[in-house]
Amino acid sequence: MSDRMDEGYIKFSGERVDGEVPHPTALDKLNRARTELFDLGLIGCYDNGIGFGNLSLREAGKRFLITASATGADRVLRFEQFCLVEAFSPKRNSVRSRGPLMASSESMTHGAIYAANRAVHCVIHVHSRALFDALLQRGILHTPADVPYGTPAKARAVADLVQAQEQLPVLFAMAGHDEGIVSYGADIASTQQLIVNTFNEVTHHG
Repeated sequence: MSDRMDEGYIKFSGERVDGEVPHPTALDKLNRARTELFDLGLIGCYDNGIGFGNLSLREAGKRFLITASATGADRVLRFEQFCLVEAFSPKRNSVRSRGPLMASSESMTHGAIYAANRAVHCVIHVHSRALFDALLQRGILHTPADVPYGTPAKARAVADLVQAQEQLPVLFAMAGHDEGIVSYGADIASTQQLIVNTFNEVTHHG
């Protein structure tokens, strides 16, 4: 299975329970940010029907709200398309979530970032061929190329990367996860803006 075909497939052991998902005001802001990224082509769906891109927001402690699996094709999400990750374990490769849909296939990566830095309150994962290639060519921050996405090893690599960074927001390429880019920061606005500014700089100036 190619890396692109691999995108969107849940590799962790997922436990989902029905129940109420928190709906803070910031979740609406996160959804608007997602639509803006969708319009730039940074979130969406490949021709083969596999969606890409996901966003999350810290809820409390290590719990976080995240876009559900298989939502990439929708420009605007409904509230029911978000879920709450209540617990996760990279060691056991397991995620427990609450809501009507399964949590994003990248939930483990998001969780690793929140666990590694308590100052992080937003994580955004997008796809862009131009941005991905430019970041790797410039030697910008990235995870090891031999660590595949959606695995405990990837979660550990992401945690190591996050713990080594002192400032927020941060942007890095997910080498080993073709086209994958992650931004994380203290709030939605700065996390989104870092991606958008870097994307515009690469696409407009090369």
